[in-house]
Amino acid sequence: MTPDSIIFDLDGTLWDTCATCAIAWNRVLNRFGIDYREIGAEDVRAVTGKPHLDCIRLTFHDLPNDEISRICDATMIEDNLAIEELGGNLYEGVSQGLSLLRERYPLFIVSNCQSGYIETFLRMHGFELTISDFECWGNTGRPKGENLKSLIARNGLVSPVMIGDADGDETAARECRIPFAFVQYGFGKSVSPDLSFSCFQELVNHFVEIASAAEERH
Repeated sequence: MTPDSIIFDLDGTLWDTCATCAIAWNRVLNRFGIDYREIGAEDVRAVTGKPHLDCIRLTFHDLPNDEISRICDATMIEDNLAIEELGGNLYEGVSQGLSLLRERYPLFIVSNCQSGYIETFLRMHGFELTISDFECWGNTGRPKGENLKSLIARNGLVSPVMIGDADGDETAARECRIPFAFVQYGFGKSVSPDLSFSCFQELVNHFVEIASAAEERH
């Protein structure tokens, strides 16, 4: 597998903001005066990877639809604000690893997150020039497979590889007929990935070696 570009999922692949988002969701509940149990990081982690509206619907399934809609709209904003304030946990090796990969491949992100979330990630960690382009559910309202296809088309990618931590990432890759690499340290599972990595550094080493071998051949 010799890719011409690498497309990353975000949550569970590059960082973990579950604890911060739990704080944000509790803030929204308190602001609206909704008497509900305390939301924990494990609640957010259980639904992460799905479009934000689905995350809220699944977490607050016993609330009326109008309250779910209010919570969804508010948490899309509050998540970004809380992350700006409290941050998220960047996985070990991601900062240096992305820099090394960027020297050899164009890098992209496709996520099911809300608008502004990827921008917050890029700004917080100084990755604005590291990531060439991105797309998300919040911008388009479309499933991950469609967003992945759109990003591939508008950037003229010929042989990209998708990196993710869940079966939804794998499904999106299959829909676009591109290889899927699974990161085992994330939140989800994979059915039959083309590649699998136990840590981000292992991923970086693999793709750097491929690029170096291709350079030697030329």
